[in-house]
Amino acid sequence: MDSVYCHGAWAEQLGGISMPLLADFAPKGAVAESFGLYLAEPGITDRATVIIDAAGIVRYAASVGPGGKRDIEALVAACEALDAGYQGDLPGPTPAAAGLPSDATLYVRDGCMFSRWALYARKNLGLDIPVRNVSQDEAAKADLLAIGGKVQAPCLVADGQALYESKDIITLLTARTAKPLVP
Repeated sequence: MDSVYCHGAWAEQLGGISMPLLADFAPKGAVAESFGLYLAEPGITDRATVIIDAAGIVRYAASVGPGGKRDIEALVAACEALDAGYQGDLPGPTPAAAGLPSDATLYVRDGCMFSRWALYARKNLGLDIPVRNVSQDEAAKADLLAIGGKVQAPCLVADGQALYESKDIITLLTARTAKPLVP
């Protein structure tokens, strides 16, 4: 039930991941509840792993309890077995920002956690949109000022419009590039 920001930081610590993560944050625990994994009294989810294949079918589910530890080797083996047995087409990597206009550019600032969150989303979604750092590039700073009238980062510029809030940037990137779980 962590937020998209927690998941972004976790995925970054792993060196990036190639699968979507679900932040079951609002409404709190709604998806976990649908899998029978929401523990209402403490207001947390059970520590469980649910693996859904490319066709959108739940193929694996296991719980270790709220304080338990997952057997990573067993999870890898389960994923490898599912992968080896899957007969359908798999989606390829996201082309250079499919669903976003060709002029999309992400402006960031050094030492800014909001910029870092936007960068995590870009990486974890596998997007190859240009990044310009206004802390290191005076031309980027001038361009951003000309586009939006201020030098605020993060900022996603797409279709000539500036979007400044990291939550809004992440929502737009996810919505424009999301692939359906079920074909």
